[in-house]
Amino acid sequence: MQRFNSRSLRLDIFKRLPERFPGNSWTPYRNYMTRAHKSINRFHAENHIPGLEDQHRLSSSPAYSYSSQSTNAGFENLDVESIGRLVSHAGDYYSGFFKHFRVKSAFQPIYSLAHKRIIGYEALARAMDSDKQTVNPAQLFSLEKKESDIIFLDRLCRYVHINNFGGLEDHINWLFLNVAPQTIMNGKFYGSFFGDLLKKFNFSPHRVVIEIVEHPIAKKDNERLQETVEYYKELGNLIAIDDFGAGHSNFDRIWMLQPHIVKLDRSMLVKASTEKNIRRMLQGIVSLLHQGGALVLIEGVETEEQAMIVMESDADFVQGYFFSRPSENLDQIRSTRVPFDKLFDSYKTLSTFRGRESMQIYNRYYKIFNDAIQRIKEDHSLVGACDGLFREASAVRCYQLMPNGIQVGHTVVSESYSENADLRFKPLEDARSADWFRRHYLIRAIMHPDQLQITRPYLSITGAHMCITLSMMFSTESGDRVLCCDLNIE
Repeated sequence: MQRFNSRSLRLDIFKRLPERFPGNSWTPYRNYMTRAHKSINRFHAENHIPGLEDQHRLSSSPAYSYSSQSTNAGFENLDVESIGRLVSHAGDYYSGFFKHFRVKSAFQPIYSLAHKRIIGYEALARAMDSDKQTVNPAQLFSLEKKESDIIFLDRLCRYVHINNFGGLEDHINWLFLNVAPQTIMNGKFYGSFFGDLLKKFNFSPHRVVIEIVEHPIAKKDNERLQETVEYYKELGNLIAIDDFGAGHSNFDRIWMLQPHIVKLDRSMLVKASTEKNIRRMLQGIVSLLHQGGALVLIEGVETEEQAMIVMESDADFVQGYFFSRPSENLDQIRSTRVPFDKLFDSYKTLSTFRGRESMQIYNRYYKIFNDAIQRIKEDHSLVGACDGLFREASAVRCYQLMPNGIQVGHTVVSESYSENADLRFKPLEDARSADWFRRHYLIRAIMHPDQLQITRPYLSITGAHMCITLSMMFSTESGDRVLCCDLNIE
């Protein structure tokens, strides 16, 4: 008997019936169908897809009708039972079948840096076509143009993932599940699903993190997005915003949806690896998200350098090849060992080195800074008092403040800085009577009088460049004053 292509096997068999068996040729027909039945079962066994009996069972279900005919009729209710008819298992491992694709699960661990251990797993779809060629999940979803197809595929993936995750024998940690944007916006029109799925398999809702991919939506659809997020929250799930920073990100959505976790896109980490200003910004973004009430996960960590950047940023969770690759082998996931101790040792060494850098600055400037203060106390002008400071190439400006933050007099700048100053920022030069009370260097000086304070790098408003500020509060006959000196670090 001829071996048929997987995509047309059953169709070719039944197309040939009229031409092979005209009239009532029952015996040849029976023999032909027996051979066909065996050939189909053999083909399905070789390719790990449901056998002929299962296909007969599936062909009468709405789900199978939906995936094979691709019409709009009868798709309104893509419920748990309909999806389940296209799922099979070998032992404890489940696969789903959509058109000519087989969909499986892979899991990638997510780690807490502070706990130095796994706190969750992201479920990732792994698809294979009938020719056993791997299909990228993004490509798989992009192949489907119809909303109903995408929602069906999305629900099928989650059905498979929930089942396979049960084989991990982990009854505490989170399961991160991606939900297609079309499902987020219009899933409710296709019948209830996820709550029923969790009940069917007795899976605790509080262990599920629903990942909502950052994507552009019309302003008029914000209400529907909020409704869907509230639905998952009412189920007891956690909400994560995925791919934040990948092009469609905005803090409005963070404030609107109030997610429990925000996953920063790998692109931010890659840029932070090569650009110092992005590296500094990353810390600010993480801090802002923390202040908004969200835990922060940085994904796509592939090197030790990137892992160090993540640690510097104060992110909570990490995910990426540096820690563990996705795997279908659950035992392999559990046995993965991450060198957290080595990583933390490297980070502490780097922090110690930076502490030494600050100490070097302190030692270099302590005497000349105190000399400048002594000269101010002796009624020297600020220009004359700071002459010794300006002999240091990095010292660019000095100014005096009162404890209430108000600047006393003009800012004095070094000759070299004045010659190379960016004229575009000239409107910011005159700082007489400016109020710097919000600045951390003033607060620290007030809290620790007569002690030299050194800030972390920050952007100076008066020159729009990165700087470090030295500050100290001291007493004069006119009252307390704070001397500040900005060091250019660019």
